[in-house]
Amino acid sequence: MPADSRRQVTVGAVLSKVPEVTIFFWIIKILATTIGETAADYLSDNLGFGLSGTTLVMSALLAVVLVVQFRARRYVPVVYWLVVVVLSIVGTLVTDNLTDKYNVALETTTVIFAIALAATFITWARVEHTLSIHSIYTRRREAFYWLAILFTFALGTAAGDLIAERYGIGYWKAALLFGGCIALITFAWRYLGLNPILAFWMAYILTRPLGASIGDYLSQPKADGGLGLGTTTTSMIFLAAIAVVVAYLTKTKKDQVVVPVTGDGTHSVEGDGS
Repeated sequence: MPADSRRQVTVGAVLSKVPEVTIFFWIIKILATTIGETAADYLSDNLGFGLSGTTLVMSALLAVVLVVQFRARRYVPVVYWLVVVVLSIVGTLVTDNLTDKYNVALETTTVIFAIALAATFITWARVEHTLSIHSIYTRRREAFYWLAILFTFALGTAAGDLIAERYGIGYWKAALLFGGCIALITFAWRYLGLNPILAFWMAYILTRPLGASIGDYLSQPKADGGLGLGTTTTSMIFLAAIAVVVAYLTKTKKDQVVVPVTGDGTHSVEGDGS
């Protein structure tokens, strides 16, 4: 390939619609996935909405927050992370509906959502030629991004429940298992040359069952292998933690990034900082 065709010349910049991948990103992501597990149970069981009612309410709320997110011209921490939290709850409910309401086996739902996520990534890559979250500055790319995240939540819920409950590993052991896998991915990215975009999405997918296992361990009764804090207490603790971190990021802007755009319309940021 001629040298000129490889050279990238920045001709402008746009505001990214997603945050920079920092330690704060991963902290809030794990907190949000825990909320997805406990809040779904809280709304369905404690408040008496039931599985169907909770699904309708949270799906309607997701539609509203997504409209706000798509209309925003840049990354807004409160809006972005609200979408993530609601998506986490909806993703949990999608899996719960299939397994609890329609008796679809967890093995089957895990395979279904794995295929759906793979199809999303393949289509996204073919249409946009990148899966980097640093390239999220158009509505179409953002649509692919949020669809992929929805499937990561649904897949993570199914896989997490399959390993922790169906296979009888237990919540805290499952959390250690998924946390260990994320640590291995991080090591492979940092020291073994694992592609950063691949590493990011692998870690992102695994944070869902990690957070779900943590949430179940904290909230479930001691007789079922949990600590017995309940879904109310667990949800409130993690929501408060998310609020504190998001408020900090809103004030400091430590996770906001401007994406350089090259002459061919692509971005010139390398990697995803997984």
